[in-house]
Amino acid sequence: MSARSIGHVAGRRRFLRIVAGAGALAAGAAARPASALTRWRGVAMGAGASIALDHPDAARLIALARAEIDRLEGVFSLYRADSDLSRLNRDGRLDGPAPEMVALLSLCADLRRATGGAFDPTVQPLWALHAQAYAAGAAPDAAAVARALRLVGFGGVLIDAGRIAFARPGMALTLNGVAQGFVADRVAALLAAEGLTDALIDTGEIRALGVRPDGGPWRVGFAEAPSGAAPYPLREAALATSAPLGSCFDAAGRAGHILDPRTGAPGGRWRSISVTAPRAATADALSTAFCLMDAGAIAATLAARRDARLVRRVALDA
Repeated sequence: MSARSIGHVAGRRRFLRIVAGAGALAAGAAARPASALTRWRGVAMGAGASIALDHPDAARLIALARAEIDRLEGVFSLYRADSDLSRLNRDGRLDGPAPEMVALLSLCADLRRATGGAFDPTVQPLWALHAQAYAAGAAPDAAAVARALRLVGFGGVLIDAGRIAFARPGMALTLNGVAQGFVADRVAALLAAEGLTDALIDTGEIRALGVRPDGGPWRVGFAEAPSGAAPYPLREAALATSAPLGSCFDAAGRAGHILDPRTGAPGGRWRSISVTAPRAATADALSTAFCLMDAGAIAATLAARRDARLVRRVALDA
């Protein structure tokens, strides 16, 4: 989950890290040294990003990927005043939306249903309320939270190929809990369409194609895991981690950035949740929602979907 919205909230901490060094060789693979990788590091959706790939035309492929990231920021960014998302939030409607916006919002509707409303990107009015209140020195009062909650509910987002609109004035979206994963998926699709079979894309959430040059799986570590913990092997899949207290509204670090769309309060039943899925957008959104759900609800969601798996769950008191 991307912990970014309006500027009073502290910057997003990184919970996943790429692990260097060779992995175990895959059976029958033609091993090449890990040093064969070409790496790009930069920024995507306001956070640190990287791409690692092994290809003789790596520079061109990375340039294509960077152009795609910039194009998608023009659709999903809350920071760019000319983005599709900013115009939708400002005007209450968006005519002729980018196909990617329609696709992502359709995925959001599916994931909201799957999580019983724990994932809902219409929480942006709550973000604004909490950020402004804490910037002034205190939590928002109950009446203000109740007013903001009247603007929350993804059922009030009207979506079709020609128009996206809000049913109520004052509604707004944040896609910070899913867009980073979606961007990783789109970059992976672009590289695959160019014939690339092996790459690791990190846009805040991680999407792996194929294997490392040495034939082993890509390896991802958890930044807050105990010393010596084994990295997670990732092959043709995505991995996302969310942590409610990874970014906070308050200086004391108690009002976490993941807001419960059902109550309007900063939520968090877990210190961190890590999810793997075929698509990074799915892993991103589910890890966000699972932070607000108990163990039974998480298990029920995963049993019903069967397209994701809980990798790591850390209790608040751990």
